[in-house]
Amino acid sequence: MPRYAQIVMGPAGSGKSTYCATMIQHFESLNRSVQVVNLDPAAEHFDYPVMADIRELIQVDDVMEDQSLRFGPNGGLVFCMEYFANNFDWLEEALGHVEDDYILFDCPGQIELYTHLPVMRQLVEQLQQWEFRVCGVFLVDSQFMVESFKFISGVMVALSAMVSLEISQINIMTKMDLLSPKAKKELEQYLDPDMYSMMGDNSDTIRSKKFKKLTKAICELIDDYSLVRFMPFDRTDEEGINIVLQHIDVSIQYGEDLEVKEPKETDEDPGDTNYDDFFQGQVES
Repeated sequence: MPRYAQIVMGPAGSGKSTYCATMIQHFESLNRSVQVVNLDPAAEHFDYPVMADIRELIQVDDVMEDQSLRFGPNGGLVFCMEYFANNFDWLEEALGHVEDDYILFDCPGQIELYTHLPVMRQLVEQLQQWEFRVCGVFLVDSQFMVESFKFISGVMVALSAMVSLEISQINIMTKMDLLSPKAKKELEQYLDPDMYSMMGDNSDTIRSKKFKKLTKAICELIDDYSLVRFMPFDRTDEEGINIVLQHIDVSIQYGEDLEVKEPKETDEDPGDTNYDDFFQGQVES
């Protein structure tokens, strides 16, 4: 049977660790198993247990203190991730060979790892060789996406990760629970945006004709090919979390290979629904 993986990505402060903690709680409520692997060598603490921690292999602090390397925080983190890419056998041993694993990989926030450095692409390819079905989960702070040009910037970063990794990717606006009702209402236009009208609404703010043409071309590309869409993520909304998880499960075909189980002869309430069986039925239908 295959194994399943979410590569949880996004800029620093976008809520990756909070997303993982929320998903763990949601999986528990669904009676599904899930594990987390920390791939951030600069992480300090977690609100959940991890099955593997890259800090057992290498830490940013140790790299920065090495006088022969003389790296700062960003250079040290890149060095750690490149060292990790040369030692995937450590990860293979940590993951083991249990079938039907579902693992969240909590990744660092340095955006260059997902845009032009090869480390994350190498990780994805290695996981696929280990028979993982991999989905990218790209997070962007909803509090950042409050203006159209900031939104376009967020779209371009998400698109860069999609092009670099070449895997299914679910893009998520996090921290929706921190927004005011007014801000949530305003943000709805960015969940399924009309890029043409967005461009028209802000055309007067672009003084340079050259950049106006570039921005228009980017908006047309994104809109014409439906390249990027975002889903809202409110950690207090169980129904919304479930919708996000269903989209991810469909992208990695979770449940298609599960064995059909005979119904148990118990006195359970007929209203109780097993999510795995329900989702498998949805996929097969």
